[in-house]
Amino acid sequence: MALKQYEAAGGVVIDQGRMLLLDRPTRREVRLPKGHVDPGESPLQTALRETAEESGYADLEVVSDLGSQVVKFKFQGDDFIRTEHYYLMRLTSHRTVRRNRKDEAQFLPVWAPLEDAVHRLTFEAERQFAQRAIDAYQRLGQSPTTQAS
Repeated sequence: MALKQYEAAGGVVIDQGRMLLLDRPTRREVRLPKGHVDPGESPLQTALRETAEESGYADLEVVSDLGSQVVKFKFQGDDFIRTEHYYLMRLTSHRTVRRNRKDEAQFLPVWAPLEDAVHRLTFEAERQFAQRAIDAYQRLGQSPTTQAS
């Protein structure tokens, strides 16, 4: 049993009172977009890249830093410690790009009303970030889609 540590970053995209979630039917999970921070990449760059890759939405803008937390879990006999960074994002357009086959096969993007989104997520750590995003969105006093760029 090995201990593996790494950083990951992702986005919580809110558009018109809905949150972007990723249904992952092969694992019976509903997730937020996120992935590994590559060498030489900042968590912010990772969050934008991974959110676009997994969801297909190409035009994203960061509205707020939602912070980070450490998550510990076991997977396939190994222990993991992952530092997760999340950012509240908005769409600057609804333009999409073709996703790679792996992401297309794994993730089905779905838009959930904010009142349902948190409860649809599979993992508690992601539920916490989703709630932080909703709180930040509400503090803005306006929809991130109507903010000036």
